[in-house]
Amino acid sequence: MTLVERIDALLPQTQCTRCGYPACMDYANAIAGGEANINQCPPGGTAGIIALASLLARAPLPLNPKNGVEKPREIALIDEEVCIGCTKCIQACPVDAIVGASKLMHTVIADECTGCELCIAPCPVDCIALIPASIPADPGHYRARYIAHTRREELRNAERAAELAARKSRVNAGDAVAAALARARAKKAGA
Repeated sequence: MTLVERIDALLPQTQCTRCGYPACMDYANAIAGGEANINQCPPGGTAGIIALASLLARAPLPLNPKNGVEKPREIALIDEEVCIGCTKCIQACPVDAIVGASKLMHTVIADECTGCELCIAPCPVDCIALIPASIPADPGHYRARYIAHTRREELRNAERAAELAARKSRVNAGDAVAAALARARAKKAGA
């Protein structure tokens, strides 16, 4: 394993962005590259900082309060009676732990939720709360779900880009045909 992979393996894989990076692997890269300190991960807390310090032969530091506070693991819970089915929480979830459909109620799959809290802010009806987690965290599982989520998003974006390019091509082709017809009409009218 590379140093970055070993650092990433010590992170909780919540993908919460509280460290200041978009994902745990990005934070691991920043630590390995000397761009970030080892005390920026609230979900990893003191235990995570000590593990990183040991791996990197550095002195442990207190958790940087700018990144948040250490607290017991929590997961999201949606008040299904209040949920309006806007899908904003689904779009925000980095591990696809929320299921539902537009204009229908949503729910959190507790075993899949990392407790990242990213679903809370976009909710327009404030129907998401954090509750104590009754199951232990599984960082390896969360990493795999995040990677799968990211790949699906990349594929979806590539499909959208291809569709947009095809539409643009059809419009350009249509414009070319219209221009050719206009030239032919003008030539015929001038003859």
